[in-house]
Amino acid sequence: MILETISYPRAAVIGNPSDGFYGKTIAFVFSNFIARVQMYETPELEINPQQLDITHFHSIDELVEDISFAGYYGGMRLLKATIKIFYDYCLKNNLKLDTRNFTIRYDSNIPLRLGLAGSSAIITAGLKALTAFFNISIPEPVFANLVLAVETDELGISAGLQDRVAQAYETPVFMDFDKDIMNHQGYGKYEKMDPRKFPPFYIAFRKNLSEGTEVVHNNLRARFEIGDPKVLQAVLRWGQITVEFCEAMKKGDHQKMHTLINENFDLRRKTVHISQGNIHMVELARSTGASAKFTGSGGAIIGTYTDEKMYTRLKSLMEANDIQVIKPKIVTRQ
Repeated sequence: MILETISYPRAAVIGNPSDGFYGKTIAFVFSNFIARVQMYETPELEINPQQLDITHFHSIDELVEDISFAGYYGGMRLLKATIKIFYDYCLKNNLKLDTRNFTIRYDSNIPLRLGLAGSSAIITAGLKALTAFFNISIPEPVFANLVLAVETDELGISAGLQDRVAQAYETPVFMDFDKDIMNHQGYGKYEKMDPRKFPPFYIAFRKNLSEGTEVVHNNLRARFEIGDPKVLQAVLRWGQITVEFCEAMKKGDHQKMHTLINENFDLRRKTVHISQGNIHMVELARSTGASAKFTGSGGAIIGTYTDEKMYTRLKSLMEANDIQVIKPKIVTRQ
Protein backbone atom coordinates (compact mmCIF):
# COMPACT_ATOMS: atom_id res chain seq x y z
CA MET A 1 0.00 0.00 0.00
CA ILE A 2 1.37 3.40 -1.04
CA LEU A 3 0.97 6.27 1.40
CA GLU A 4 0.75 9.68 -0.32
CA THR A 5 0.95 13.13 1.25
CA ILE A 6 0.92 16.60 -0.29
CA SER A 7 1.91 20.15 0.49
CA TYR A 8 1.50 23.49 -1.25
CA PRO A 9 3.45 26.64 -2.12
CA ARG A 10 3.24 29.61 0.22
CA ALA A 11 2.48 33.23 -0.53
CA ALA A 12 3.44 35.87 2.01
CA VAL A 13 0.67 38.46 2.05
CA ILE A 14 2.28 41.05 4.30
CA GLY A 15 5.08 41.57 6.81
CA ASN A 16 7.81 39.48 5.20
CA PRO A 17 10.74 39.16 5.62
CA SER A 18 10.31 40.03 9.30
CA ASP A 19 9.39 36.45 10.28
CA GLY A 20 13.04 35.58 10.82
CA PHE A 21 13.57 38.63 13.04
CA TYR A 22 10.79 38.45 15.67
CA GLY A 23 8.34 40.29 13.42
CA LYS A 24 4.77 39.67 12.29
CA THR A 25 3.44 38.28 9.01
CA ILE A 26 0.36 36.91 7.26
CA ALA A 27 0.66 34.08 4.75
CA PHE A 28 -1.40 31.41 3.02
CA VAL A 29 -0.80 28.32 0.89
CA PHE A 30 -2.44 27.83 -2.48
CA SER A 31 -3.20 24.74 -4.54
CA ASN A 32 -2.30 25.89 -8.06
CA PHE A 33 0.92 23.88 -7.61
CA ILE A 34 1.70 20.90 -5.41
CA ALA A 35 4.51 18.90 -3.82
CA ARG A 36 3.78 15.22 -3.39
CA VAL A 37 5.55 12.49 -1.40
CA GLN A 38 4.88 8.76 -1.70
CA MET A 39 6.05 6.22 0.85
CA TYR A 40 5.64 2.45 1.18
CA GLU A 41 7.15 -0.39 3.15
CA THR A 42 10.16 -2.15 1.63
CA PRO A 43 12.91 -4.48 2.91
CA GLU A 44 15.50 -1.67 2.82
CA LEU A 45 15.29 2.07 3.32
CA GLU A 46 15.59 3.88 -0.01
CA ILE A 47 15.14 7.45 -1.24
CA ASN A 48 14.28 7.52 -4.92
CA PRO A 49 15.88 10.30 -6.99
CA GLN A 50 13.58 12.36 -9.18
CA GLN A 51 14.00 14.79 -12.07
CA LEU A 52 15.50 17.49 -9.85
CA ASP A 53 18.24 15.10 -8.76
CA ILE A 54 19.65 14.29 -12.21
CA THR A 55 23.43 14.32 -12.62
CA HIS A 56 23.67 13.57 -16.36
CA PHE A 57 23.24 16.34 -18.93
CA HIS A 58 23.41 16.56 -22.70
CA SER A 59 25.47 19.75 -22.64
CA ILE A 60 26.91 22.51 -20.46
CA ASP A 61 23.98 24.69 -21.52
CA GLU A 62 21.55 22.13 -20.10
CA LEU A 63 23.50 21.90 -16.84
CA VAL A 64 23.54 25.68 -16.38
CA GLU A 65 19.82 25.91 -17.19
CA ASP A 66 19.10 23.22 -14.60
CA ILE A 67 21.13 25.06 -11.94
CA SER A 68 19.36 28.32 -12.74
CA PHE A 69 16.00 26.62 -12.26
CA ALA A 70 16.63 24.28 -9.33
CA GLY A 71 19.89 25.38 -7.74
CA TYR A 72 22.78 23.07 -7.06
CA TYR A 73 20.83 20.47 -5.13
CA GLY A 74 17.67 18.50 -5.74
CA GLY A 75 15.17 17.10 -3.30
CA MET A 76 17.00 14.01 -2.02
CA ARG A 77 18.97 16.01 0.53
CA LEU A 78 15.69 17.55 1.73
CA LEU A 79 14.17 14.12 2.38
CA LYS A 80 17.38 12.78 3.96
CA ALA A 81 17.46 15.71 6.39
CA THR A 82 13.73 15.36 7.06
CA ILE A 83 14.12 11.71 8.04
CA LYS A 84 16.98 12.58 10.39
CA ILE A 85 15.11 15.44 12.09
CA PHE A 86 12.03 13.22 12.47
CA TYR A 87 14.13 10.42 13.99
CA ASP A 88 15.88 12.82 16.39
CA TYR A 89 12.54 14.29 17.48
CA CYS A 90 11.07 10.86 18.20
CA LEU A 91 14.20 9.80 20.10
CA LYS A 92 14.19 12.99 22.20
CA ASN A 93 10.50 12.60 23.04
CA ASN A 94 10.62 8.83 23.74
CA LEU A 95 8.38 8.04 20.79
CA LYS A 96 9.02 4.43 19.83
CA LEU A 97 9.36 3.75 16.09
CA ASP A 98 8.81 0.26 14.74
CA THR A 99 11.53 -1.42 12.70
CA ARG A 100 9.88 -1.25 9.27
CA ASN A 101 11.92 0.13 6.38
CA PHE A 102 10.46 2.12 3.53
CA THR A 103 10.99 3.64 0.12
CA ILE A 104 10.20 7.33 -0.17
CA ARG A 105 9.96 9.46 -3.30
CA TYR A 106 8.81 12.95 -4.12
CA ASP A 107 7.49 14.97 -7.01
CA SER A 108 6.82 18.70 -7.23
CA ASN A 109 5.67 21.16 -9.87
CA ILE A 110 6.13 24.18 -7.60
CA PRO A 111 8.39 26.72 -9.37
CA LEU A 112 11.65 26.66 -7.47
CA ARG A 113 13.81 29.49 -6.09
CA LEU A 114 11.07 32.06 -6.64
CA GLY A 115 10.08 32.71 -3.04
CA LEU A 116 7.16 30.26 -3.11
CA ALA A 117 8.59 27.88 -0.48
CA GLY A 118 8.96 24.97 -2.89
CA SER A 119 11.71 23.33 -0.84
CA SER A 120 9.83 23.51 2.45
CA ALA A 121 6.75 22.10 0.69
CA ILE A 122 8.75 18.96 -0.15
CA ILE A 123 9.97 18.76 3.45
CA THR A 124 6.45 19.30 4.80
CA ALA A 125 5.00 16.56 2.59
CA GLY A 126 7.89 14.29 3.62
CA LEU A 127 7.33 14.90 7.33
CA LYS A 128 3.60 14.31 6.89
CA ALA A 129 4.39 10.95 5.27
CA LEU A 130 6.74 9.93 8.08
CA THR A 131 4.24 10.82 10.81
CA ALA A 132 1.48 8.91 9.00
CA PHE A 133 3.67 5.87 8.27
CA PHE A 134 4.83 5.55 11.89
CA ASN A 135 1.55 6.81 13.41
CA ILE A 136 3.19 9.74 15.21
CA SER A 137 1.21 12.90 16.03
CA ILE A 138 3.06 16.24 16.09
CA PRO A 139 1.28 19.51 17.02
CA GLU A 140 1.20 22.04 14.19
CA PRO A 141 3.48 24.67 15.82
CA VAL A 142 6.08 22.00 16.62
CA PHE A 143 5.68 20.50 13.14
CA ALA A 144 6.56 23.89 11.64
CA ASN A 145 9.63 24.15 13.90
CA LEU A 146 10.83 20.73 12.72
CA VAL A 147 10.47 21.68 9.05
CA LEU A 148 12.49 24.82 9.71
CA ALA A 149 15.12 22.77 11.56
CA VAL A 150 15.57 20.58 8.49
CA GLU A 151 16.71 23.61 6.52
CA THR A 152 18.49 25.69 9.15
CA ASP A 153 20.02 23.05 11.43
CA GLU A 154 20.68 20.20 9.02
CA LEU A 155 21.25 21.96 5.70
CA GLY A 156 22.51 25.38 6.84
CA ILE A 157 19.91 27.33 4.84
CA SER A 158 18.92 30.69 6.31
CA ALA A 159 15.15 30.85 6.55
CA GLY A 160 12.26 31.97 8.73
CA LEU A 161 9.25 30.20 10.24
CA GLN A 162 6.55 31.84 8.13
CA ASP A 163 6.55 29.36 5.24
CA ARG A 164 6.54 26.33 7.49
CA VAL A 165 3.73 27.64 9.70
CA ALA A 166 1.48 28.33 6.70
CA GLN A 167 2.26 24.88 5.29
CA ALA A 168 1.71 23.16 8.65
CA TYR A 169 -1.68 24.82 9.24
CA GLU A 170 -2.81 24.81 5.58
CA THR A 171 -5.00 27.84 6.11
CA PRO A 172 -4.26 31.59 6.13
CA VAL A 173 -2.41 32.46 9.34
CA PHE A 174 -1.50 35.63 11.22
CA MET A 175 1.86 35.02 12.87
CA ASP A 176 3.40 36.96 15.72
CA PHE A 177 7.04 36.00 16.31
CA ASP A 178 7.51 38.27 19.32
CA LYS A 179 10.82 37.41 20.99
CA ASP A 180 9.33 36.93 24.46
CA ILE A 181 6.60 34.64 23.11
CA MET A 182 9.14 32.65 21.09
CA ASN A 183 11.46 32.26 24.07
CA HIS A 184 8.61 31.26 26.39
CA GLN A 185 6.92 28.57 24.30
CA GLY A 186 9.38 27.85 21.50
CA TYR A 187 7.15 29.15 18.72
CA GLY A 188 5.08 32.20 17.88
CA LYS A 189 1.45 33.13 18.36
CA TYR A 190 -0.50 31.81 15.38
CA GLU A 191 -4.09 32.77 14.55
CA LYS A 192 -6.11 31.29 11.69
CA MET A 193 -7.71 33.82 9.38
CA ASP A 194 -10.84 33.85 7.23
CA PRO A 195 -9.78 34.04 3.55
CA ARG A 196 -13.20 35.41 2.62
CA LYS A 197 -12.08 38.73 4.08
CA PHE A 198 -9.06 38.95 1.79
CA PRO A 199 -9.10 41.26 -1.23
CA PRO A 200 -8.69 39.57 -4.64
CA PHE A 201 -5.06 38.47 -5.07
CA TYR A 202 -2.93 37.64 -8.07
CA ILE A 203 0.50 36.00 -8.09
CA ALA A 204 3.03 36.59 -10.86
CA PHE A 205 6.44 35.06 -11.43
CA ARG A 206 9.26 34.82 -13.94
CA LYS A 207 11.47 31.75 -13.70
CA ASN A 208 14.62 33.47 -14.92
CA LEU A 209 14.58 35.63 -11.78
CA SER A 210 15.15 32.65 -9.48
CA GLU A 211 17.25 33.31 -6.40
CA GLY A 212 17.75 31.23 -3.28
CA THR A 213 16.22 32.50 -0.05
CA GLU A 214 19.65 32.35 1.60
CA VAL A 215 20.89 35.24 -0.58
CA VAL A 216 18.45 37.66 1.07
CA HIS A 217 18.27 36.13 4.54
CA ASN A 218 22.03 35.81 5.05
CA ASN A 219 22.52 39.53 4.40
CA LEU A 220 19.62 40.58 6.60
CA ARG A 221 20.62 38.19 9.39
CA ALA A 222 24.14 39.59 9.58
CA ARG A 223 22.90 43.18 9.61
CA PHE A 224 20.18 42.41 12.15
CA GLU A 225 22.62 40.73 14.52
CA ILE A 226 25.02 43.70 14.50
CA GLY A 227 22.10 46.05 15.18
CA ASP A 228 21.99 47.88 11.86
CA PRO A 229 19.46 50.68 12.61
CA LYS A 230 18.06 50.55 9.08
CA VAL A 231 17.24 46.86 9.39
CA LEU A 232 15.87 47.16 12.93
CA GLN A 233 13.56 50.00 11.89
CA ALA A 234 12.40 48.06 8.83
CA VAL A 235 11.60 44.94 10.87
CA LEU A 236 9.61 47.03 13.34
CA ARG A 237 7.65 48.72 10.56
CA TRP A 238 6.92 45.41 8.76
CA GLY A 239 5.33 44.20 11.98
CA GLN A 240 3.25 47.36 12.26
CA ILE A 241 2.17 47.03 8.62
CA THR A 242 0.91 43.51 9.36
CA VAL A 243 -1.24 44.69 12.27
CA GLU A 244 -2.61 47.57 10.19
CA PHE A 245 -3.42 45.11 7.39
CA CYS A 246 -5.43 42.97 9.82
CA GLU A 247 -7.39 46.02 10.95
CA ALA A 248 -8.08 46.97 7.34
CA MET A 249 -9.30 43.41 6.64
CA LYS A 250 -11.80 43.63 9.48
CA LYS A 251 -13.13 46.87 8.00
CA GLY A 252 -13.10 45.61 4.42
CA ASP A 253 -10.81 48.49 3.48
CA HIS A 254 -9.25 47.18 0.25
CA GLN A 255 -7.56 50.48 -0.57
CA LYS A 256 -5.72 50.48 2.75
CA MET A 257 -4.57 46.89 2.15
CA HIS A 258 -3.41 47.90 -1.34
CA THR A 259 -1.35 50.76 0.12
CA LEU A 260 0.21 48.58 2.82
CA ILE A 261 1.25 45.90 0.33
CA ASN A 262 3.05 48.54 -1.72
CA GLU A 263 4.70 49.98 1.39
CA ASN A 264 5.93 46.52 2.37
CA PHE A 265 7.90 46.26 -0.87
CA ASP A 266 9.04 49.88 -0.95
CA LEU A 267 10.53 49.51 2.53
CA ARG A 268 12.27 46.32 1.47
CA ARG A 269 13.72 48.09 -1.54
CA LYS A 270 15.19 50.76 0.73
CA THR A 271 16.64 48.15 3.09
CA VAL A 272 18.23 45.47 0.88
CA HIS A 273 19.50 45.21 -2.68
CA ILE A 274 16.86 44.08 -5.17
CA SER A 275 17.73 43.10 -8.72
CA GLN A 276 16.54 45.30 -11.56
CA GLY A 277 14.54 42.42 -13.04
CA ASN A 278 12.52 42.06 -9.85
CA ILE A 279 11.98 45.82 -9.58
CA HIS A 280 10.81 45.89 -13.20
CA MET A 281 8.27 43.12 -12.50
CA VAL A 282 6.82 45.06 -9.54
CA GLU A 283 6.69 48.30 -11.50
CA LEU A 284 4.98 46.61 -14.46
CA ALA A 285 2.25 45.26 -12.17
CA ARG A 286 1.76 48.60 -10.46
CA SER A 287 1.47 50.38 -13.80
CA THR A 288 -1.91 48.66 -14.24
CA GLY A 289 -3.16 49.97 -10.89
CA ALA A 290 -2.51 46.73 -9.00
CA SER A 291 -0.47 46.58 -5.80
CA ALA A 292 2.69 44.46 -5.74
CA LYS A 293 5.26 43.00 -3.35
CA PHE A 294 7.37 39.85 -3.13
CA THR A 295 5.70 36.60 -2.13
CA GLY A 296 9.00 35.61 -0.54
CA SER A 297 12.63 36.28 -1.34
CA GLY A 298 12.22 37.35 -4.97
CA GLY A 299 11.23 36.03 -8.38
CA ALA A 300 7.50 36.05 -7.64
CA ILE A 301 5.16 38.82 -6.54
CA ILE A 302 1.72 39.03 -4.98
CA GLY A 303 -0.70 41.91 -5.07
CA THR A 304 -4.31 43.01 -5.19
CA TYR A 305 -6.48 44.19 -8.05
CA THR A 306 -9.85 45.93 -7.98
CA ASP A 307 -11.84 44.11 -10.67
CA GLU A 308 -11.67 41.69 -13.62
CA LYS A 309 -10.91 44.51 -16.04
CA MET A 310 -7.76 45.37 -14.10
CA TYR A 311 -6.80 41.69 -13.79
CA THR A 312 -7.15 41.19 -17.56
CA ARG A 313 -4.98 44.25 -18.20
CA LEU A 314 -2.43 43.04 -15.67
CA LYS A 315 -2.29 39.52 -17.09
CA SER A 316 -1.93 40.77 -20.66
CA LEU A 317 0.91 43.18 -19.83
CA MET A 318 2.82 40.71 -17.67
CA GLU A 319 2.56 37.83 -20.11
CA ALA A 320 3.78 40.11 -22.90
CA ASN A 321 6.93 40.39 -20.77
CA ASP A 322 7.26 36.61 -20.20
CA ILE A 323 5.79 36.81 -16.71
CA GLN A 324 3.14 34.26 -15.72
CA VAL A 325 0.10 35.43 -13.76
CA ILE A 326 -2.33 33.28 -11.78
CA LYS A 327 -5.17 33.70 -9.33
CA PRO A 328 -4.13 31.73 -6.24
CA LYS A 329 -6.56 29.02 -5.06
CA ILE A 330 -6.21 29.62 -1.34
CA VAL A 331 -6.26 26.46 0.76
CA THR A 332 -8.44 26.52 3.87
CA ARG A 333 -8.44 23.75 6.45
CA GLN A 334 -10.82 24.12 9.35
